[in-house]
Amino acid sequence: MINTALLSGQILRHHYLIIRELGHGGFGRTYLAKDQHRFDELCVLKEFAPQLKGNYELKKSRELFQREAQTLYQLKHPQIPRFQEIFEEQICGQIYMFVVQDYVQGFTCRELLKERLQKGEFFSQAEITEILLKLLPVLDYIHSLGVIHRDISPDNIICRDSDGLPILIDFGGVKLMKAHINSEWSSQSLHPSPATRLGKFGYAPDEQMQMGIVYPHSDLYSLAATLLVLLTGKEPQQLIDSYNSTWKWEPYLTLNPELYRIFHKMLARQPSDRYISARQILQDLNQISISPQPIPTQPPPESVTPDILPPPKNQPPVANFSPPTVQQITKFEFSPRLKMASLVLLSMVVMGSFGWWVGNVWADRFFVMETAKDEFGKMSELERIEILRDRRRHLGVNYNFFMTLVNEEFYFRYPQQQGRLLTNDPVDFVWRKRWDQIAHEVLNELETLSYESRQGLGTYTQADLNSWISTANRLNLSTAELFNLADTQFYQLFPERRDQGSIEAEPLIQIWRGIVRDRLSNWESINRES
Repeated sequence: MINTALLSGQILRHHYLIIRELGHGGFGRTYLAKDQHRFDELCVLKEFAPQLKGNYELKKSRELFQREAQTLYQLKHPQIPRFQEIFEEQICGQIYMFVVQDYVQGFTCRELLKERLQKGEFFSQAEITEILLKLLPVLDYIHSLGVIHRDISPDNIICRDSDGLPILIDFGGVKLMKAHINSEWSSQSLHPSPATRLGKFGYAPDEQMQMGIVYPHSDLYSLAATLLVLLTGKEPQQLIDSYNSTWKWEPYLTLNPELYRIFHKMLARQPSDRYISARQILQDLNQISISPQPIPTQPPPESVTPDILPPPKNQPPVANFSPPTVQQITKFEFSPRLKMASLVLLSMVVMGSFGWWVGNVWADRFFVMETAKDEFGKMSELERIEILRDRRRHLGVNYNFFMTLVNEEFYFRYPQQQGRLLTNDPVDFVWRKRWDQIAHEVLNELETLSYESRQGLGTYTQADLNSWISTANRLNLSTAELFNLADTQFYQLFPERRDQGSIEAEPLIQIWRGIVRDRLSNWESINRES
């Protein structure tokens, strides 16, 4: 990306006059410009400046970008911004590429929803039916050409001022179903560029976000998710049960029965249960007794329609507390009154309860786990994905936390892969299998925590830890004793981390805190029984 944004008044290619920046994304900035060769017609310039270092990677990425631009050029539809040209420009001694597209005057569904929410209003079912009727033919058109959008959301649908039609924008994530472009890159390059994850969590289906696997019905899923957000004013994270990935919009919305059935099928968890084409949905829509209603395109105050919006900034902060380790806790004092009880407890934990668990339960499970590991490795890739998904949901582990944890373990074991995301190309098949096997092992490790502790993984804070410490101290269990118990179990699960000296990775800190919670719960049970 260009270090500083282009200034208003700058001219590119001798005739594109920059007006202002509209937004920015992972590949560069987007600008509103006037084409002085077309009577100052407004247009959109998308900068292509991926964060690649090597000349070879830059050369190949340009070739890929040009081929994708050719795909965009093939799209001739009144509800898709027209692709005009692609050109290179030297700026500050570097070559940048730009794509020129039509500018759509209007406001995104996100902006229109934001305006309505300020009044306590949402989109109506009649308006949603209208959007479906007007956008499904667009999706049917691009899918017939082998193109998948992959990033449908309220930000990427503009309600055009001139006629009120919904316009599908930002095809930066299109992908030919014939994956020859990516496979060609992989086969020619010894150092593939890091893959860009396309799609938004909640809007894109699981298989797209986990493995990058897309089908035409992936766009249909995203469209349904988008429309539910417009109907309820709630983001997908508020409408999805995060532990089984099922949509729960009923508390916020009562849909027309026919529309309910359509949405339910578009958002089915299993890809095989979804509509396979936009035409199928259109056929079912004809049976709905809702009169479509055009969408009012009243502009929100002081708003400019961006072509690309920055990513959301509402990610919760993560505590940076690193708990003490076994090496740090070498000496501690028992309270005189409970010296004998504490010694008995430590004997139970180290030699008895915990030792029995390690020596018997763990030993019994070891053969089962190793057998399951061998069987897991023989499964097909899609079978592994389904097994991992179902096990994670059964264990009650949050999806985002799980992905972060597995990535942490994967890059720890294979540091040469650090800094790149795995693609779904054949060249990464072995690495994807290794990632799946690590995910399988991680689930085995998480299984040793209680269900309640697993549910909290990803949310534990320093305040939680301080509260547990206070409770433990009131029950005459010192902080050092509590941490020592947690360390013992943690390093049984992650022995390769012992040499690091401290637990620094946030997902591992979360597991350690979950263990602290369980150890304290066990201590509370012992005190209640005594």
